[in-house]
Parts: sequence; C-alpha cells; structure tokens
Amino acid sequence: MSVTKMVEPRDVDLPAKDRRALAKKVGQILQSTYELLLASQLVHWNVKGELFLPVHQLTEQHYESLFATLDILAERMRALGAEVPSEGATKSFSVSSRLDGSTMVKMVDQLIAMHEEAAKGARDVRIFSDEAEDPVTNDMLMDCLKFHEKAIWMLRAIVSK
Repeated sequence: MSVTKMVEPRDVDLPAKDRRALAKKVGQILQSTYELLLASQLVHWNVKGELFLPVHQLTEQHYESLFATLDILAERMRALGAEVPSEGATKSFSVSSRLDGSTMVKMVDQLIAMHEEAAKGARDVRIFSDEAEDPVTNDMLMDCLKFHEKAIWMLRAIVSK
C-alpha cells in the first residue's frame, strides 16, 4: 500500500517532505496490520486441538485490537494530509500463503513471526518519526509496539513446552 497523493496541507508542525514520508511509512504499517488482522482471524477460525480455546480467545482479542489500530493508523495518515489508498489495498495480501494450517503450533509460530515483523516495522518508523520530531506518530507507534511485544510473549507462552 503506498500513499498515492497528499490531498491537502495540514496544520501539523512538520515540513511537507516529512509529512509525506511519515504518511507513506504509516501506510506500510497499516498494510502489515491488515495482514496480521486477517491472519489472526484465520487462525481463530481454523485452530483445533487441545489448546483450541486459549488460542481461539487470544486471537479474537488480537484481531479486535488490530481492527481498532487500523482506524488510528488511517486517521494519522489523514492528519498528515495523505489519502488512505483504497485501490490495490488488499492486492498484496498474501496471508494464506504465509499460514500453514497443518498444526496449531505452526499457525501460532507464524503469527509470532508476523508480530515480530510488525514490531520491527513499528520500531523502524518510530526512529524516523523521532528524527522528524513527530511525537504524535511516535506515541502511536509505541502503542503498536507494546501490543506486538505482548502478543509475542502470550503466543509463545501458549506453544512453549
């Protein structure tokens, strides 16, 4: 998902160049969040075995939190003056190819890997937003990072032996 255009100037105390770059990076976080939400729902629906209930409940909590995060990310893009692109927004989602539904442990391990990728992305964009002196985006990404790190811990606890 790429930011196709900046639609309007915003009274955000950031140079236009930084706003464009931040909006693009937030858009990338938005896309990975969508992918993780879909993967979490697929695991939620397809999990089976002795740990069905805890995985089913945890993934439901996760996709509900991720859905709320999507709105926050999209609204930040708008506050930065960018459109949230709709054309092609879901074309690059390859969730089904990333989830091996053969066992619950494999599905949870794949969710863990996706949360790790999302946490790394949030960290990387936080560095940029910090350098751009954008505390709003930085704070929003800190919330994302807290969520992903907690999700990683909880999912690992479920599949650890």
